[in-house]
Amino acid sequence: MTGRELANSICNTLINEGHQAFLVGGCVRDLLLGREPADYDVSTDATPERVISLFPESVAVGAQFGVIIVPREGHKVEVATFRSDIGSADGRHPERVVFTSIPEQDVQRRDFTINGLLMRHDSGRVLDFVAGQSDLHAGIIRAIGEPARRFAEDKLRMLRAVRFASRFGFQIEPETFAAIRAHAHEIGQVSAERIREELTKLLTEGAARRGMELLDESGLLQHILPEVAAMRGVEQPPQYHPEGDVWTHTLLMLEGLPAGSFATSATSTSASSAISAPSATLAWGVLLHDVGKPRTFRPVSETGDRIRFDGHVDVGVRIAETICERLRFSNEDCEQILALIANHMRFKDVVRMRASTLKRFIRLPQFDEHMALHRLDCLSSNRNLDTYDFVRRTLKETPAEEIRPTRLLTGNDLQSLGYQPGPLFSKILGSLEDAQLEGLIRTREEAIAFVAQCYGAGKAGNRAENRQISSASG
Repeated sequence: MTGRELANSICNTLINEGHQAFLVGGCVRDLLLGREPADYDVSTDATPERVISLFPESVAVGAQFGVIIVPREGHKVEVATFRSDIGSADGRHPERVVFTSIPEQDVQRRDFTINGLLMRHDSGRVLDFVAGQSDLHAGIIRAIGEPARRFAEDKLRMLRAVRFASRFGFQIEPETFAAIRAHAHEIGQVSAERIREELTKLLTEGAARRGMELLDESGLLQHILPEVAAMRGVEQPPQYHPEGDVWTHTLLMLEGLPAGSFATSATSTSASSAISAPSATLAWGVLLHDVGKPRTFRPVSETGDRIRFDGHVDVGVRIAETICERLRFSNEDCEQILALIANHMRFKDVVRMRASTLKRFIRLPQFDEHMALHRLDCLSSNRNLDTYDFVRRTLKETPAEEIRPTRLLTGNDLQSLGYQPGPLFSKILGSLEDAQLEGLIRTREEAIAFVAQCYGAGKAGNRAENRQISSASG
């Protein structure tokens, strides 16, 4: 069963039981645009209680607002009762709702005309009470009714207007856009999780550059991500960044995301293969990779040679960590975003790295995202892909067992050789791994000989080395 089949089945059941039922909202919009909807919603005059009685497997996620989820075979459809919303106390939920049997009244509470269309599931006939089809054909995002009122009901709609305009390549109708600019400062009333989710969609749906430009033009960017807004006008050394300031550079990278991301695996010898859409962490990594530059900018008049951003990576990591905490990213996503920022400048040194350092670098978790970011960074500045190609060749030519070699000796082995657990243990194991990665040792016997040569034999060497380490640390 597909999502569409589930939605059709729900409509059939409701209609057979004497109720009205229509496909509604984004799924209708997408169907009319020739796109496959991500999910399906149904609108009906059946009360929430009636929907629950007809679909025993349903989940009452928002019954007080007339919203019931019907899951089946891995799909779920949101079924909402026709209603009118009265007031809004928190900028998201209505103070109260009034259920109705008139679909036209239900449509008036929705956000934009292109999302206010109803469709018969069987015939495809569209009910359009808000001129949504004409706006869809003209490529316009227009609030239903009075824009300021629609945004007062749910502040997130301002962000959604920007995302829809970006995603579909539409224009925001002037009165609607003016209302966004007038109320942009109120976006902070929306929960961090909802803002993060909307921004992530904006960054990964294929039009990230246009989305960020619209966020900036609307005034929303300054209130959501002031650290990113600070990139505007921050000059860069033209010999390395002929494209322009930090904001322009970042926009170019975002523009390259859909077609410019590559997946390369450190555990595979195959060449990189293109992927169609960026992950959320890669998209956020691209957006924030240079977020430390505005605070570390030093002009030529100060440096004496060229514009510099000394320490911008470390500063950027700290700023990005603050943003991730503010937007309540998961620990896992935050860790990857920060890793992308922390390591993006290391590529310039790859040709000069020791083999052990390079191998440790390319076995970073999700290294394909580091590669993708670096490639976009190069293409959006000097267009020199030498370091990218060097790492790609290294990945292709280096067997996985040489990148992540099996440990030749363990802590238990060291103890059996007469070494006692202590500060020396980690130093020995680290040196052994370095030697393996450098190709100096390949067998257990060579590892034992290496330890004896570098650290002495047994307890005597252990005592002497531990004393040296303790003395140095003291």
